[in-house]
Amino acid sequence: MNTTELIQAYYKAFNEKRFKDMLGLLTDDVIHDTNQGGRSVGKEAFTVFLGEMDTFYDEFLDNMVIMTSADGKRASAEFICNGTYKSTCEGLPPARGQKYRLPVGCFFDIKGDKIARVTNYYNMNDWLNQVK
Repeated sequence: MNTTELIQAYYKAFNEKRFKDMLGLLTDDVIHDTNQGGRSVGKEAFTVFLGEMDTFYDEFLDNMVIMTSADGKRASAEFICNGTYKSTCEGLPPARGQKYRLPVGCFFDIKGDKIARVTNYYNMNDWLNQVK
């Protein structure tokens, strides 16, 4: 599978809530940079993150554009995250089933046929304004 197909498979699994399939597309030592957050390393940490996200949010991604480097070692994706804030996350406004629509950019490093880095960016103030 080429890099574009790899990223497509990753997001298809996300949209279908097949988190084990997502994890299967990652290197064991995957680096994950969260928006305005820290860096975690490894599938175990990524698994925890996915569980937390699934607890607080219900999201579906669309309008996806994927770009890859000529050598296939780097990629980016731009898309719209359509979500429902379903459970209050500590330090954030109370959840009341608020809907949001948020532009997101994500960057990837690829090693072999797996994703080795996932770095997400979005406008947190935009999200906060939508859920307040």
